[in-house]
Amino acid sequence: MVSEDSLLLACTTHEAIYDRFSPDQKRWIVFIVSFAGLLPMFVSATFVPSIPQIAKDLDSTHAVVSLTVSLSILASAVGALVWAAYSSFYGRRWMYLWGVPFLCIGSCGVAMAASLKSLLFWRFVQTFGCSGGLPLGAGVIGDIYKLEERGTAIGVFFGATLFGFAVAPFLGGAAAQYWSWRNLHYSITAWGLLELLLVYLSFPETSHPGTLGIDKLKRRRWIHITWVNPLSSLWLLRSPNLFAVMLASTLVLITDYVLLVPLAYTIGVRYGIANEAIIGACFLPNGLGNFIGAPIAGRLSDVVIRRWREKRDGVWFPEDRLRATWIGGLVMVPLSVGASGLITTYVGGPVGLWLNLLCLYTNGMGVDFVFNPIGSYNVDVVRSRSAEATAASAAIRSLILSAATALVIPSIERIGVAWTDIIAAVLAIIGQGIIFLTIRYGDRMRASVDVGFSTTENNS
Repeated sequence: MVSEDSLLLACTTHEAIYDRFSPDQKRWIVFIVSFAGLLPMFVSATFVPSIPQIAKDLDSTHAVVSLTVSLSILASAVGALVWAAYSSFYGRRWMYLWGVPFLCIGSCGVAMAASLKSLLFWRFVQTFGCSGGLPLGAGVIGDIYKLEERGTAIGVFFGATLFGFAVAPFLGGAAAQYWSWRNLHYSITAWGLLELLLVYLSFPETSHPGTLGIDKLKRRRWIHITWVNPLSSLWLLRSPNLFAVMLASTLVLITDYVLLVPLAYTIGVRYGIANEAIIGACFLPNGLGNFIGAPIAGRLSDVVIRRWREKRDGVWFPEDRLRATWIGGLVMVPLSVGASGLITTYVGGPVGLWLNLLCLYTNGMGVDFVFNPIGSYNVDVVRSRSAEATAASAAIRSLILSAATALVIPSIERIGVAWTDIIAAVLAIIGQGIIFLTIRYGDRMRASVDVGFSTTENNS
C-alpha cells in the first residue's frame, strides 16, 4: 500500500519538473515559440494577396496558381504530424533545428521559381518546414507550465500566432502592390535564419527528463535515426473527447474563414475598396481581436480550472476548462458573423464598413475564447503527447477547413452574403453544443477509450 509520505514525495518530484526554468526563462521560451508560431501563419496568409502578381510573372492564371493554396494545406497537415511525432522521440529543440532549414530553403526556392512546377515544389517544402510551429509550441508550453498556469501561456502563444494570420494579408498585399512577392519570400528566409539562430543559441530542451523515446533506448549509435510513424498521432482522435473538441473548434473557426477568405468580394466590392493593401488592412481588426482575446481567454480558462477544482475539494476534472468557451461560442462568434452578413447586405457607406470592422474584431476575440481553452484542454488531457494531439487536431481541422473554404464564394454567389454568414453562425452554435456534451459526459467519454490520458498525479 502506498503511504502518504510516498505520495507527497511523488507530488514534490513532479512539481520540481515545472520549476526547472525560472519565470524569466519561461517567458523567453514562450517568446521564441511564439516567434516560430508566427511563421506558418505568415507564410500561409501572405501568399494569397500575391497570387495575381505571381500569375503574371509566371505567365499563368489566377486559378492555376491558386492550386498552391491547396498544396500548402496538405503540406501543413503532413508537416505538423511529422514534426510532432518526431518531437516525442528526439525532443522539441531538435525539431525546430531540423524544420527551420526546410523553411529557409523552400522560401528561397519560391522566390527564385521560374515555372509553376518549381513554384509548387518549393511551396510544399516551405510550408512543410514551418508547419511544426503550432504543435511544437503547444507541446513546449505544456512541458514548462503547470496545469493552472498553462492556459495563460498558451493564450499568449495563440494570440501571437493568430495575430500573424490577420496581419500577414496586409503585408502580403502591400508587398504585392508596392514591392515584390519574390523579395517577400527572401524576407521570410531571413526571418527563418534568425529563428534558427535564436533556437540554437538560447532554446533549451523542454521535454521532461526520461520521457523521450531516444532516452529509453538501451543502446544507440552516435547518429541514431529511427522511423517514427507520423500517422500514429491521428490515432489519438479515436478518443471521443479529443475528436469532439477538434470538431467543435473547426466549426467555430469556419466563421473566421467565412469572413476573411471572401473579404475582397464582400466588404471590398460592397464598399468600393479595390486597393490590395487597403483590403489587407481590413484584416487587421480580426488580428487585433485575436491578439487581445487569446491572453484573456487563457487567463479565464486558468481561473475556471482553479475555481471548479476548489468547489470539488481539489479534484481535477479536465473538462472544466471548456466552460471558459461559453461567452465566445454562444455570443461573440455567432452574433458577429451573422451581423456582418446582414450589415454587408443592408447597410452601405462608411457606417456599414465601420460596423463590419467591429464585427471582424469581435469575431477575432470570440474565436479565441473557444480556440484557446480547447488548445489548453488538449495539452491537459494528454500532456505527454500534447504536440501530437495538437498536430492531429490541426491536420484534420485543416482538411475540413480547406473543403469548407472552397464552398464559401460559391455559396455567396448562390444564396448571398447574409445567408452564408447565418449558416456559419448556426455551425458555430452546433460546435458549442458539442462542447456542452463534452463537459457533461467528459468522464464517461474518457473512460470509453483511453489513449493515455493525464492524471492528477502527473499533470498538476
